Amino acid sequence: MALTRRAFGGMTIGGSSALMLAACGGNEDGGSETGGELVWAVSSGWSAWNQNTGTGNASATNIATTPMNPVGQVGYDWDPESNVFYDEAIFEGVPELLSEAPMQVQVTLKEGAQWSDGKPVRLEDFIFQWYSTSGDPAHANQEKALPAGTAGANIASIEEPEPGKIVFTFKEGTTDPEWIFTGGVYLPSHVAEENGFATWATDPEIMGDAINFFNDDLWTVVIGPYKPVEWKVGEYVIYEPNDKYQGKNKAAYDKLTMKAIEGIEAQVTELRQQTIAGCWPNDFSLEELQKLDDGPDFKYETYAGATWSHFDMNVNNAFLKDVALRQAVFTAIDIEEIKARAFPGTEAPWLGNHFFTEASPYYVDYTGPANYGKGDLEAAKTILTGAGYTTNGDGKLLNAEGEQVLFNFRFASSNEIRKLTGEIIQAQLVELGIDLELKGFGDDELSTTLSEGDFDLVVYSWVANPSFSTSPDQYFSPDSDSNHGNYDDPVINELLPQVRATLDLDVAADIANQISAQAVAQAYTLPLYNSPMAIFWNSAMVEGVEVNGNSQASTLWNVREWKRP
Repeated sequence: MALTRRAFGGMTIGGSSALMLAACGGNEDGGSETGGELVWAVSSGWSAWNQNTGTGNASATNIATTPMNPVGQVGYDWDPESNVFYDEAIFEGVPELLSEAPMQVQVTLKEGAQWSDGKPVRLEDFIFQWYSTSGDPAHANQEKALPAGTAGANIASIEEPEPGKIVFTFKEGTTDPEWIFTGGVYLPSHVAEENGFATWATDPEIMGDAINFFNDDLWTVVIGPYKPVEWKVGEYVIYEPNDKYQGKNKAAYDKLTMKAIEGIEAQVTELRQQTIAGCWPNDFSLEELQKLDDGPDFKYETYAGATWSHFDMNVNNAFLKDVALRQAVFTAIDIEEIKARAFPGTEAPWLGNHFFTEASPYYVDYTGPANYGKGDLEAAKTILTGAGYTTNGDGKLLNAEGEQVLFNFRFASSNEIRKLTGEIIQAQLVELGIDLELKGFGDDELSTTLSEGDFDLVVYSWVANPSFSTSPDQYFSPDSDSNHGNYDDPVINELLPQVRATLDLDVAADIANQISAQAVAQAYTLPLYNSPMAIFWNSAMVEGVEVNGNSQASTLWNVREWKRP
């Protein structure tokens, strides 16, 4: 089950096809002296807890809960060199391909793998994750489950033919070119049973309720090195060591707090005041980062990670239903102006593909040849004229029915780059006669704004990783709760199941690129750039922090290895 891309409000591989392996992510010495407290800032608030759902699928939720969860949420992740590694507290070795037809993949549980309450990791935990992400109404009421992605859609069964051997059998005629990325443990199924959802495996209504049970409140039975003892959604989680943790590296701190602090200016100030140990901000400012140069213990690194910004159109808008208008808007927008003003002195690589970056051998630029993002106002006006658009005496754009074209632009209010982006494209679209309404939202409102489709045009980011095969379905399937623009394209719909219907990565990547090309042709989304990113921390408070542009947990990818200096 590949990891889900995470919505991120607010020059390593992202969305590539790396398939290198590493045995585990931990060191061998068990860490150093333990004790003390650490406070780490989460760059925004969050509105839900279960990352399998559309509302819980946010980067902030992922960061806030990384210390308690399996590696990479479901048991595997990538290191900074794009090597995939597996949670050695859960698994013994790496997955095995048992059969190609039907495709069967086996993972082996580590002897003694257990939850923090001492209950063993079991077959039902894998099935619970499968039912949460299958998109199948026979598994869970989909109006309740609202899965952020359907990574489990191709699975026919999960069984344990012998103790500790978990076998995933895929549906007849289906495969997964990225089968090596198999984990599948996230939520404790026995906790669902103990809280009134005993029949989750046989009753789709109960399973839907169980999914929401984990979405509404944080669970305290965990696999990671830390377990939560106090929390408030969108604000903080306080952790203590999990004394049943089965990994090599025990928790280095007696108390670890993940605390929401919005805005890079506030985050830098908190670090300088030594009230936090560090942060991965969701906005970027060299001016703010350079304030840390006066402190010998303050460290920061900048990089172009696998977080990519984009505009999404909502085709439910009465005007944006028209592909010609969407194409004209994307043609008029000038991405270079946005980057130059948002990131002076910092490179933000052009991104012309929804699934691959220039670092990938599969990268093809589709937005460039489509003339999107280049600020070509004359070409945009030609598109509109050809589609029957006119302007009135005040220069306002009118559609073929004579209605004035109006729509809004949504963005995270606390993010200065997002706000600036809105101001820039507002000025650009005035040249077409469009009065763009700028309408901000709070950081903790990102998930609900997207899941409720409360936007016409929106900017946000996806946090990617080196897998790609589940992303087309997540972004563009009409059944995906992450298809925030409500796209339902017959060409894309026919291609979607083909991405994972092969074991050949080259073939899968080619089909994914066909989907990206069609999404560009229909002007559904406009990739902007790989976002410049930064991490900063106090080296006198924590040791082991490092950049990882491949993990959706960013700098917390190796929180299990963090030590007290």
